[in-house]
Amino acid sequence: MDGIVVLPGFGKRGTEGKIRAINYARTRGVPFLGVCFGMQLAVVEFARNVVGLQGANSTENDPNTPHPVVDLLPEQASIEKKGGTMRLGGYKVVLTKGSRIHSLYSSEVIQERHRHRYEVNPKYIARLVESGLSITGLSLEGGRVEVIELRNHPYFLATQFHPEFKSRPLRPSPPYLGLLKAAVAHTEGIVEKVKER
Repeated sequence: MDGIVVLPGFGKRGTEGKIRAINYARTRGVPFLGVCFGMQLAVVEFARNVVGLQGANSTENDPNTPHPVVDLLPEQASIEKKGGTMRLGGYKVVLTKGSRIHSLYSSEVIQERHRHRYEVNPKYIARLVESGLSITGLSLEGGRVEVIELRNHPYFLATQFHPEFKSRPLRPSPPYLGLLKAAVAHTEGIVEKVKER
């Protein structure tokens, strides 16, 4: 396995399999990129298996979860007809100096496009961070979690925004390009170990 990407999506179908894939990437050092729903599921996996929050989930998948580590955006709570009401468009994101995401973009503030109605629940941020999850990108306008990383991992990065929306053939998205480079390095490392046998 060279690398794992968990892409955007909606609904409960297939989420437990995606969470198992994220666990595999996290525990085996396999390069990982999560985008939007992929980031949210990475938070769920970390909350369950590192923080120890049994039954942690997104309220999208389990409205009765005992630990709603991913929850509806506050401005979405009163909306009954959800069609066309997501947090959409370009928003500025402040990146943490010295983080992987900062080195990928070579910038402290970026603008990326969004399409979501759920977010990392602010009530759980302290517990996630205390257990080793690095929050390395926050929205400029509201301090929402935009990027998470694991520092002691070859490449474990997840974004709430959609970096693919601004990717171009001659100007690829930094998180995707970073994943490809990490996947090549991971595979080369495996090949070298096999050669040494």
